[in-house]
Amino acid sequence: MSRYASLAIFAIIATAAILYTYFFHFKIEERLPIYQPSQINPALVDPALLAETDHHITDFTLFNQLGDTVSLSNLEGQILIVDFFFTRCVTICPILTSNLKLIHDRLPNKVRILSHSVTPVADSVSVLSTYADRYDVDPSKWWFLTGPKDEVYRLARTSYFACLDEGDGGYQDFIHTENVVLVDPIGRLRGFYDGTQSEEISQLYRDLTVLIEEFSKKD
Repeated sequence: MSRYASLAIFAIIATAAILYTYFFHFKIEERLPIYQPSQINPALVDPALLAETDHHITDFTLFNQLGDTVSLSNLEGQILIVDFFFTRCVTICPILTSNLKLIHDRLPNKVRILSHSVTPVADSVSVLSTYADRYDVDPSKWWFLTGPKDEVYRLARTSYFACLDEGDGGYQDFIHTENVVLVDPIGRLRGFYDGTQSEEISQLYRDLTVLIEEFSKKD
């Protein structure tokens, strides 16, 4: 074997060793961003919250499709996928719900979808139950939520930053958004997606697996 051939083989072996070391010992762990109000589209954020540097979603009291009163304490340690809809919607909501159903059918433990009705007066517990049955929803994986309108709208605007429009949750106030928000088990915002777009729903699922991996290492 010539000297040049020996050097070429040595170079190949050395390169392989370096790549092996990188991928198995020094590979940077994939990690989702932790969004603070200042990093989000300002149109989505209450100006009073822009200076917040350790944002977590706030507690709430609502009712799910089973008629149970639920709050953050019922979701402790769970990853949340959050959206806002209403049952009589015939535009974006059926697409959004159908797309989330694709994720619902593949959800692992300790992940829950929370769909908040933006017309809670019309979307009673019984209406939400019928809606959930239409999509063959497992209530251990997905809650449809109703309750005081100002409570739902407060969450959309100051916890999840899910809607562009301003309002006070009053009679004339109305939210209609395609935004879906990914929340980690300690209440931090980790991703925003257009729930009507299949490619973004696919990205949501990929990000969900990354988040599950992140928190599995902390257990």
